[in-house]
Amino acid sequence: MRMTNKIMRNNSAYNINQNKILRDKLTNQMTTQSKIVRPSDDPVVAIRALRLRSNVTAATQYNDKNAKDADQWLSLTADAMKTVGDVLDGLYKQATTAPSKYQTADDLRIIMTQMKKLTAEFYSCANVDYAGRFVFSGYRTDLPVTFTEEDIKNMKEHPVSFNIEESFGFEDISRVSYTNYDKLEDNLNGNAQGNGPATAPGITGTNSYVQSVENSTLYRFRVSYNSLDSLTKTDINGNPQKLSVTLPEYEDTNATPPVVYKNVKLEITAQAGATPGANGGLATTVTVVSAEDPAGNVLTPTTTPALPATMANTMAALDVQEFADQETAYKAITAQPPTCTGIAYIPSSGELVFSDSFYKENFSESIFKSGNTFQVSYDKSDWKNGDINPVHYFKCLETKDLAAPGGNPHVPDPRQTWYNSQRDEGRNQDIYYDVGYNQQIQVNTRADEIFTHNVQRDMDDFAYYLKQLEDIEAVEKNLETKLKDWSETTPEYADLTLRLEGLEKAKAYIRDNIHTKFENQITKYQNYSADANVAMTDNATRGSRLDLIANRLTNQKATFKELQQDNEGIDITEVAVELTASELTYNAALMATGKIMQTNLMNFI
Repeated sequence: MRMTNKIMRNNSAYNINQNKILRDKLTNQMTTQSKIVRPSDDPVVAIRALRLRSNVTAATQYNDKNAKDADQWLSLTADAMKTVGDVLDGLYKQATTAPSKYQTADDLRIIMTQMKKLTAEFYSCANVDYAGRFVFSGYRTDLPVTFTEEDIKNMKEHPVSFNIEESFGFEDISRVSYTNYDKLEDNLNGNAQGNGPATAPGITGTNSYVQSVENSTLYRFRVSYNSLDSLTKTDINGNPQKLSVTLPEYEDTNATPPVVYKNVKLEITAQAGATPGANGGLATTVTVVSAEDPAGNVLTPTTTPALPATMANTMAALDVQEFADQETAYKAITAQPPTCTGIAYIPSSGELVFSDSFYKENFSESIFKSGNTFQVSYDKSDWKNGDINPVHYFKCLETKDLAAPGGNPHVPDPRQTWYNSQRDEGRNQDIYYDVGYNQQIQVNTRADEIFTHNVQRDMDDFAYYLKQLEDIEAVEKNLETKLKDWSETTPEYADLTLRLEGLEKAKAYIRDNIHTKFENQITKYQNYSADANVAMTDNATRGSRLDLIANRLTNQKATFKELQQDNEGIDITEVAVELTASELTYNAALMATGKIMQTNLMNFI
């Protein structure tokens, strides 16, 4: 084959260009620190790089963002629960030492002031937030667990009422002691001259005043809130208020043969035009709304078959009365004979109270078997700063008046919203974070796991007992003052002396009731602390697991980055040597080609 100058020139130019391409590739590798610039440079490296980069990105998201976010959430929750544990420990110590510290109502008031502050701190911990999200609120992270001052301010402009459905088991029936000492105050200004005591009605003999003092045991269902709506009022829609009660089981003994019905729903409303009677109680109407027969059929007044008349008549005759306060209700139940033989509904204290005899006749543990519950549905529209928002705990219906405030006339614009309609007490609101490949971890602790309503409701009981102690001390002071006005030979002096003897018995009963309350409270605070410790342990366990996952993710991330570097990265020393060699080769090729191209065939002719 004949080699011409043109062929040599072309070959030289091609080889020089190839050398420049290699030099450009090496230069790009040095500047980018990567083996390839485009996928076509090395398809195998490119495919592997995409996979490794995806792994590194995922590991970075899990480790640097999700895991750290979850750790901060868990840490903040742990700090709040530690405070809760300290508060409950403080309340426990108060309950343990209080009986030996108080002698008078003033002493008890000081102790209660300290316990109230601890209780307020207990609920304030429920509103801890993380980056604007409330950590104990389940899915509703935009809602604090308790109502704030801002919420109460908004409620004044747009009133809010909740219809709350609450369930109770047999263990939720609690006892309360009541000391009746009415005779000690009767006819203190009742003698003929009007300036001294006359013997109280029904008192005869020297021991009668002491005998008239009685300490009775009552039973109750205590709902989670006080200051409920009275049955005498109407709701935002203008409808009469009602109290709904569902009995887990009822045996109609008037039927032949007796029939056992389940889930008997009653509605209790105030009688039209009724006013409180002599005992202070307001008569109500009890209506059977529905019941489930043995065959599982739901019976109502309009179904076929309909609710049996025997059941409707029996329930209609049930003595349910509403009372304005605990003292009036307890007195009506314990009177001889009782002026309330059924159930006393006390909206102010949130109680359904009944006597010992009524309890034994109508309640037994057997009717609560297999998870049966006694359900109460009530309305509450009077809310205060620090009250727990029921949407985090119960199945409830919120009714909010959205009409412009101050309208003339004000026309309500009620809007209703159901909460937890498919769940009991707002469960199943656990929040999970993705912290690894197919790995999730729960970061939240729900309010119902640790913040029980009973801590505040127990303080309500203490407030009632304090009032009883204050009242008996006021009676004692009044009797002692009156005693000074009479000589020892007068019948008034003798009557007052006998009253004071009875008062000592009443005071001993009340003090004993308070001591018993503190003793029971010790156990209660231990139980509350146990629940808090369980929640704290669960949170700490999740935190420990997260630490293990985070350590593994850190190692995985480092491994993936190392593999990525091995796949895409270059050996700088090797590339530098190749680049230098390429430069030398390129320069030598230029010199050789230049000399060759200077000589052609004409130089030899």
